Amino acid sequence: MATDDSALWVFGYGSLIWNPGFEVAERRLARLPGWHRSFCMSSIHHRGTVEAPGLVLALDAAEGAHCDGVGFRVEPGQEAATIDYLRARELVSSAYLEREVPITFHDGGGVTAVTYVIDPEHEQYVAGMRLEDQARIIAGATGGRGPNDEYLYNTAAHLAELGLGDDDLDWLVTRVRQLTAG
Repeated sequence: MATDDSALWVFGYGSLIWNPGFEVAERRLARLPGWHRSFCMSSIHHRGTVEAPGLVLALDAAEGAHCDGVGFRVEPGQEAATIDYLRARELVSSAYLEREVPITFHDGGGVTAVTYVIDPEHEQYVAGMRLEDQARIIAGATGGRGPNDEYLYNTAAHLAELGLGDDDLDWLVTRVRQLTAG
């Protein structure tokens, strides 16, 4: 399938998959090499607070890694509005960095896409946390966009629907459900 080189593509790996928030002309399963999906960003706005931070997903650089997600082609004429929207949504605390990255489509071909990666120098970067510790934080945090566990459940469910299951997210779903059942 040919792609329009002038089109704006966005790579989604977390909540953008199930809630892009912009006009989408096309969706395609895609892979980003050199990065992995990780709950490595402390959330003090959307899924937690300064007093009780939650965790959100970010792309964390890792040699030999890859992240499967969705490439979104933005509706023509909506490019500037989409970038403005994404910057307001993703750059709220400057823990993410906007990058143009090469993605390859699962059905062939590839494009350059805009995505948001973690700034490893930012104070909200919390890589290397044990899954159990992640589960305990996610089970108890709530922010401006709702409970942290809702974010986890939605992301894991949509990845599974697309055939892009993530073992760490699946483990977290099971453990967070155990922690919140009581």
